[in-house]
Amino acid sequence: MNDEQKSKVHEAIISDLTTRYTSKKYDPSKKVSEQDLAVLYQALRLSPSSINSQPWKFIVIESDAAKQRMFDSFANKHQFNQPHIFACSHIILFAHNPAYTRADYEKVVDQHIVDKRLPAEKKETAFGSYAFADMNTDSNGNNANWTKPQVYIALGNAMHTLARLKIDSTPMEGVDSELVSEIFAKELGGYECEVALAIGYHDQSEDYNAKLPKSRLAMDKVLMVI
Repeated sequence: MNDEQKSKVHEAIISDLTTRYTSKKYDPSKKVSEQDLAVLYQALRLSPSSINSQPWKFIVIESDAAKQRMFDSFANKHQFNQPHIFACSHIILFAHNPAYTRADYEKVVDQHIVDKRLPAEKKETAFGSYAFADMNTDSNGNNANWTKPQVYIALGNAMHTLARLKIDSTPMEGVDSELVSEIFAKELGGYECEVALAIGYHDQSEDYNAKLPKSRLAMDKVLMVI
């Protein structure tokens, strides 16, 4: 890559991050295309995670029936996020496995072999990495304190991908994880969801946040080179 090409890449990255913002009002008439969704889904699948554990599920809410279920999950709290559900194009539940096991990691190791990342005869040695999961697992087998942060890596990856695709998004920690777990029990299968992402296209006349300037602390307040 020559200097001119690098400069264009640098500009594109900063443009993505400067222009993206959290949408506060969606245009329900606009939907994300299947082609763009396919790119987003691949970005989610390709997200990095500790020891490549991939302790997640991404549940995409698209149909009106599924949106009604998500809408109902705001019955008790966080109603400020409820209007997004039918107005946005899709909602993605970012769910983590709160009890990740060696058997779960074995599926990853087996895929390493299929993808020729790991020779089959070295399968057992690959489990040395699982020690990091053991370090973060309590006496009850719970390691949510380790698996939950992994979904935030995928969330950030998704948000930058959407910015590149010029698709708006709203990260929502304001979800009722207990009701979501109850309403989407079949889909979650024991996984837990504490953050979701609404995606779509903002309402140009009513999304006040789209008109506000970007505001961040100065570089010297947040970054130190030593």
